[in-house]
Amino acid sequence: MLTENQLIIDKIHEILQHVKDPEIPSVSVMELGMIENIKVDNGNVIVEALPTFVGCPALDIIKANIENAIKDHLEHINSVICKFIYHPPWTSDRISTEGREKLKQFGIAPPPEFFTETGLWSVHCPYCDSAYTTIENIFGPTACRSILYCKNCKNPFEAMKPISTL
Repeated sequence: MLTENQLIIDKIHEILQHVKDPEIPSVSVMELGMIENIKVDNGNVIVEALPTFVGCPALDIIKANIENAIKDHLEHINSVICKFIYHPPWTSDRISTEGREKLKQFGIAPPPEFFTETGLWSVHCPYCDSAYTTIENIFGPTACRSILYCKNCKNPFEAMKPISTL
């Protein structure tokens, strides 16, 4: 039998499935693997989230969106605090299968799931799934993305940078 706190935590997980990354609105903070822990104590909620990049300019927006979504969708909650933690560090392998698919549908290649021993990585085009791609610029529109080019379908595209603890 689930406790009342566990039922609240399960409901918060459902709510956070609808809190989108402001820079990639097709994917939620849950699908990105940003939520590390949720604590509930006497109607007080603390959400511990992992930033995808420490210097991400959207962290304040993400924090506010998480707090507001929980406040707006749960009754009998006294307070909601979202705090960013840095241990464990977020890595790109935390992105769920659904999140990876939603990134592709949005036109962003998800980071590779596995790294080679040399640290090299290849990215498949989100449009044609070809691995015949090249990196055009390591610096994309945000710190977590790079710009690549598909030599197969001739489309430029963005890719999330792989982040690992290796």
